[in-house]
Amino acid sequence: MTDPITLYWQPGCTSCLRAKEFLSESGVRFQSVNVVEDASGFEQLAGYGVQAVPVITQGDRFIFAQVLSEVANFLNIEDNSTAPLSVSELILKLQFVLVAARRYIRQIPVTCLNHTLPGRPRTYRELGYHIFRVAECFVKVTEGDTLTDEDLNASPNSNIENGADIATYGSGVLKKINSWREDTTENIGSRLMTTYFGKQTLHVVLERTTWHSAQHTRQLLMVLEILGIEPDGPLSAQDLAGLPMPKGVWDH
Repeated sequence: MTDPITLYWQPGCTSCLRAKEFLSESGVRFQSVNVVEDASGFEQLAGYGVQAVPVITQGDRFIFAQVLSEVANFLNIEDNSTAPLSVSELILKLQFVLVAARRYIRQIPVTCLNHTLPGRPRTYRELGYHIFRVAECFVKVTEGDTLTDEDLNASPNSNIENGADIATYGSGVLKKINSWREDTTENIGSRLMTTYFGKQTLHVVLERTTWHSAQHTRQLLMVLEILGIEPDGPLSAQDLAGLPMPKGVWDH
């Protein structure tokens, strides 16, 4: 008898939602463990020596579910990924997304910034900061740092209090991205980076950075909708074309 497949996830996690959609679309039956609602979830993951999600387990095997081609190989199913965008195309998309996120975070009233997202103890303030943190961590890993889950999910400093502060932080991250772009060539994508989900090419990490920030920016748009605020220049499907985005915006 084949061991059951289990996906450990949490609400609002971009890779979690994408992994869940991938498994469902591939016809894979799996058990779903929301580690926010199920206190035993992280205890079970500790048995595999991990404390980050999404993770897929089967028997005594596990895999981080950030890279769908690796998930497909782990489960011996077809990888239906489309051809990825080039490094230069991804950088342009990332810059566009960060500029948009900078506009949206300014629109959230300061009185609402500490409201929490549905089903997860993450505030609007933390979500906005995280969008730019993801991009900043990409630059750091290209400089030789190890990409860790703890670094990606670091909380904003106490001096980042409102949307304008987060937008200012985002402007600094954009400058780093712009400087990095000026020093790159297309073949840089094959360079290996060290991440908490294994050795990955720069291209894989950049693609994940871009759609990761883009998905959270879609969630900022969801927040504006919750608050009844018209977004300042909403993102279109064309703006995000070519990115391996989840179909949904939020899961809880």
